[in-house]
Amino acid sequence: MADLSVNIGNLHLKNPVMTASGTFGYGLEFADFVNLEDIGGIIVKGTTLHPREGNPYPRMAETPQGMLNCVGLQNKGVDYFCEHIYPQIKDIQTNMIVNVSGSCPEDYAECAARIGELEHIPAIELNISCPNVREGGMAFGVTTQGAEAVVKAVRKAYGKTLIVKLSPNVTDIAEIARSVEAAGADAVSLINTLMGLAIDIEKRRPVLSISTGGLSGPAVKPVALRMVWQVAKAVQIPVVGLGGIMNARDAIEFMLAGASAVEIGTANFIDPAVTVKVAQGINDYLERHGYASVQEIIGKLEA
Repeated sequence: MADLSVNIGNLHLKNPVMTASGTFGYGLEFADFVNLEDIGGIIVKGTTLHPREGNPYPRMAETPQGMLNCVGLQNKGVDYFCEHIYPQIKDIQTNMIVNVSGSCPEDYAECAARIGELEHIPAIELNISCPNVREGGMAFGVTTQGAEAVVKAVRKAYGKTLIVKLSPNVTDIAEIARSVEAAGADAVSLINTLMGLAIDIEKRRPVLSISTGGLSGPAVKPVALRMVWQVAKAVQIPVVGLGGIMNARDAIEFMLAGASAVEIGTANFIDPAVTVKVAQGINDYLERHGYASVQEIIGKLEA
C-alpha cells in the first residue's frame, strides 16, 4: 500500500478520509457497517455549551443531486457529551473530533475548554456558520471580524488542534480563511452547506419548517472544489476539503486542488461504508500512478 498518512496541525491521520459532522452521529451508530478504526478521523455531531432542541419538523428535504437540512444543531450539550458520550467513544483507535458551535464567542470558548479537558479528543472543528445573537443573527463566518472574534476566543481557551469550518455564503472565502489563520487556526475545513430553499407548489409553502436550509451533496461539489483551490493558495495552514464527495475520484480532485484531507458527509446516508471505500480508492489511484505517498498529489493541480 501507499503511505496514506497526513498531518493536520499536530493531528496525525492514518489516512486522509474523515466523516463530516452531522452525518455520522457519534460514530457508534455506524459501527455495525464499517470498522470505525479504518477511518482517518470521525467528526461527531455539533456540540454546544447548552442543550438545543433544534428546529421543528420537517427539517430535511431531498433536492436534485443533493439535500437540504435545517436540523438546527440538536444536541444535549457539552456536559452530556462529556459524561455520557465520551466514555463510549474514547477508546476508538482513530481521531475522534468534536464539532463545536455557539451563539457568542464566550459560549464557543467555554464549550471548547470543556472538550479540551478530554484526553482522547485531540482536536475540535469550529462551526463558525452559527448566527451571532449580538449582531442580529448574522453568521460569525460571513465577516472577517466575526470569524476572528470566535477563533481568538477559542484559541485562548483551547490548546489542541483547532480546525475552523468555513461558510461558503460569503463574497471572498480566501479573505475569511486568512483572517482565521491569523487568529490562530491550525487548519480550515470547507465548505459548510450552501443556503437553499425548496418549495411545495401545491401548498405554496416552503418544504422546510424554517423556510431555508443548508444544501449538501453532489450538487455543491464544483463550488466546494473551487473554494478549496482558492483557499489552499491563500493560506499556509492545512486545508480539509468537503462538499459533495461521493467516491474516491471526488476525494482525489479535492486533494489535487490543495486539500490535505477530506470529509465525507451526505454520501454516508447512501453507503455507510463509503469512507473506507474512498480511502482504498485513493490508495489504488496512487499505486496506479506510481506514487509512494498521498503527499505527492496534494496541491498538484496544474492550472
